[in-house]
Amino acid sequence: MPRRFSASDLPGTIPVFPLPGALLLPRGRLPLNIFEPRYLAMLDDALKSEHRLIGMIQPFEARDGEPPRLRKIGCAGRVIAFSEAEDGRYLITLAGICRFRVEEEIDGFQPYRRVRVNWDAFSRDLGRSEDDPDFDRESFLETLRRFFSVAQLSSDWDTLREADPEMLVNSLAMLCPFEVEEKQALLEAASLEERRETLAALMQFAIAAGGEDGAVQ
Repeated sequence: MPRRFSASDLPGTIPVFPLPGALLLPRGRLPLNIFEPRYLAMLDDALKSEHRLIGMIQPFEARDGEPPRLRKIGCAGRVIAFSEAEDGRYLITLAGICRFRVEEEIDGFQPYRRVRVNWDAFSRDLGRSEDDPDFDRESFLETLRRFFSVAQLSSDWDTLREADPEMLVNSLAMLCPFEVEEKQALLEAASLEERRETLAALMQFAIAAGGEDGAVQ
């Protein structure tokens, strides 16, 4: 069972993995394939730390050959599983712990990026699963069915019908093929209800753009 964190367990600085389109949410699971030398070094250092946290964060588009600026909000995940492939790659899984706000980037000798973070606005991430009292599962699943048809995706509908609201909404937010800005909006949603409403709106927009028999543009 993954370690449960309290606010006092969270460090003031963490390494970050800037990856466009990759979304990690509290209590979610994100598999990653690590192969760049700088991120292999980051993983090695994270595994030596007490907390084993890596911050997932989306970068802005790089310009003029400079390292891309980081967005202000990301989510830290704890390494809960890893294996090494024969070619030296690491296959890891992060368990989402808590979102953070970047206060500043820290210069150092490490080949990867590190940031000083503030966790204060996201203390509810450390609690139990969120509930969504107004969740209309049937209506939501009908929108999802239409979206999957347009996006040419498939799923295990029995599992979706049985999943609790947080697992359902957060898993879809992480897995669905949305743009970077849309993924960021899902990350920054203040509550599960707001994330579910944002997710439904994004799916409805994709349905309207693609048509029932078209493809998501």
